[in-house]
Amino acid sequence: MGAPFRQFVLKVYGRCDLACDHCYVYEHADRSWRAKPPRMPERTARLVAARIAEHVTAHGLDRVHVTLHGGEPLLAGVPGLRAVLGALRAALDPLCEPVLQVHTNGVRLNEEFCDLFAEYGVRVGISLDGDRAANDLHRRYADGRSSHAAVTRAINLLRTRYPDAYAGLLCTIDLANDPIAVYEALLALEPPRIDLLLPHATHDHPPPGGPGDYAAWLTRIYDRWVSDGRPMGIRLFDSVRRRLRGEPSLTEAIGLEPTDLIVVETDGSLEQADSLKTAYDGAPATGLSLTTAGFDAAATHPGILARRTGVEGLCEICRTCPVVGICGGGLYAHRYSTANGFANPSVYCADLLGLIDHVKSRAATPPPTHTLPARHLDELASGYGSAAAITALAEAQLSIVKGLARAVRGPDGVWRALNRLEEARPDILADLLLHPYFRVWAVNHLARPGQDPGYPARLAAAGLARAGLPGAVTMKPDPEGMIYLPTLGRITVPPGAPVRVETGEQGILADLEPIRMLDAKGLRVRIEDLDPWRDCHHWPPAPRLSEQEVQAWQSMLGQAFELIPPEYAGAIAAGLTTITPLVPGGTERSSTARHAFGAVAVARPGSADSLAKLLMHEFQHVKLGAVLDLVDLTIRGEPERRYRVEWRDDPRPLEAILQGTYAHIAVTDFWRTRQEDEFGRWYSATLDGARILLDSGRLTPLGQRFVGGMRATLASFR
Repeated sequence: MGAPFRQFVLKVYGRCDLACDHCYVYEHADRSWRAKPPRMPERTARLVAARIAEHVTAHGLDRVHVTLHGGEPLLAGVPGLRAVLGALRAALDPLCEPVLQVHTNGVRLNEEFCDLFAEYGVRVGISLDGDRAANDLHRRYADGRSSHAAVTRAINLLRTRYPDAYAGLLCTIDLANDPIAVYEALLALEPPRIDLLLPHATHDHPPPGGPGDYAAWLTRIYDRWVSDGRPMGIRLFDSVRRRLRGEPSLTEAIGLEPTDLIVVETDGSLEQADSLKTAYDGAPATGLSLTTAGFDAAATHPGILARRTGVEGLCEICRTCPVVGICGGGLYAHRYSTANGFANPSVYCADLLGLIDHVKSRAATPPPTHTLPARHLDELASGYGSAAAITALAEAQLSIVKGLARAVRGPDGVWRALNRLEEARPDILADLLLHPYFRVWAVNHLARPGQDPGYPARLAAAGLARAGLPGAVTMKPDPEGMIYLPTLGRITVPPGAPVRVETGEQGILADLEPIRMLDAKGLRVRIEDLDPWRDCHHWPPAPRLSEQEVQAWQSMLGQAFELIPPEYAGAIAAGLTTITPLVPGGTERSSTARHAFGAVAVARPGSADSLAKLLMHEFQHVKLGAVLDLVDLTIRGEPERRYRVEWRDDPRPLEAILQGTYAHIAVTDFWRTRQEDEFGRWYSATLDGARILLDSGRLTPLGQRFVGGMRATLASFR
């Protein structure tokens, strides 16, 4: 059985309403589309959903990506797409998290389609090659009419009325277009991400231009993008930067990551990546169909296996190249020639080398890994923030903790185990690294080396166990003979000397005292009462809870989450991963820690109403802390002045006032419909905090914009 697929491309409609002359499906070597039905029948869609579910179950996958593609998928119509999406959700939602996306030319996208995609949680990627002049070079109707106006109308509909569904733009490069004009046209549409695509070509049919011309075109955009502060992701550039840091690529266009993508055609036949259609007629075919075989059969197809062999699968020129670990030989289809098959460097070899060298030269002092798109910053400034904005913060946090993981490293055996985990189950590794108290440990360990040096080993053991990977990790128990495994729980071993712990299908899980989970409608969190690094809050953490105490938490959390307004609940559901119980005191107790993204510490209060307020309050600190990891809102470097605020007796530094004011927006909002006296008190204090911030003269331009958004929300409460 081969490695599982995690990306599924469904050709729901196999014809197109545009006649783009650079289209690899209809204008290149492959002609197989002519023999396939235009539309994927509903019975085939149900079969596809069932086969993906079968694959998910067989491999224990907790997330898969499914893209509706074509041709032009919107030609299937709203009822046709609803049938496909309904089948996918019904089959996959009980088993895993399906990440659904549609890729469209956009000309048919309207409110009815967008409502459907919002209903099923589908994100929309749209093809656009720049301004009208650039786009009209290739993306026209069959009668020669421009498609630009229809496409930009669709994009503006998405970004203004359905921003959570806006996935980004795909742009195919043409050297005839000015790169800066293309960049500015795309930037004006505020995409969360851009894909800049080299036009599909082979050694038999090379692209226009000469060696290095595409690198020159791309580096002009790269320099402008960096100088602009990287206002959105550009997948090719982000991938080069990630490979330079030793992280996985985001695109199959570069890097050595094994392919995990499979295409399902309208008739249910299985194919390799669409880009192979540019090589020769029938190049992507596997000869398999879902009517007679599951996805595991395709995983052992020679074409798939050839793209899973890393450096060994490359030609000799590539294997000896100094940047092979970054480039990875380029896109597989771009290596083809009739003479040597795919045993060639990419036809864009000189361009990839030029781009990589340029990025390396600019990365001597790399800027922050992530920026926050303007629309997400404005959402968060309001005091609220969509699930998409919280996800963007989480992605940035993952980059930060990956950097910390590299810095602390740990023993070579632990590092190799984590590398194995990243290759096999990057989703599990990400969840482990985003465990809030890993960053708390790492920051403390780097500041005072030698503190709890065994944490990386415990992290690796937890990951191998969760992934079902065989291995052995040596760990030292605490004085009571306990070994804590992040996100999993703890095991008991003889105290004293280090022990060698085996992982695998059973391994340490058989003797585990687990972390318990709490579930509310739309919210699932760990109740963390074991991690030794959870003692980083203002009050001491509670010891291990009894089952009765966990049930009391479960009951109260379910009631509390129902009381949280949807403007806050969506963000909390997207970003809160951990509740750490505190030792109760005489008053309400709650806290966050600056480095513990995703965690809120709370002493269980006397009512669900109080818990709702505390969660709203503390998650504001979680959000703002993550924002401050990415952007400076206050001016630093001068002696810190302190200011008096209504909610404290002692004068406070400006950043503390920013934190307090932001958190109290939620407190004020909580009291707005409950108790007039409390509302008036918090409204006055929070508005005064915003005034102090804006009058301080110590806010950056982004800080002024951010606090202006906070004040606008407060004004709306009147």
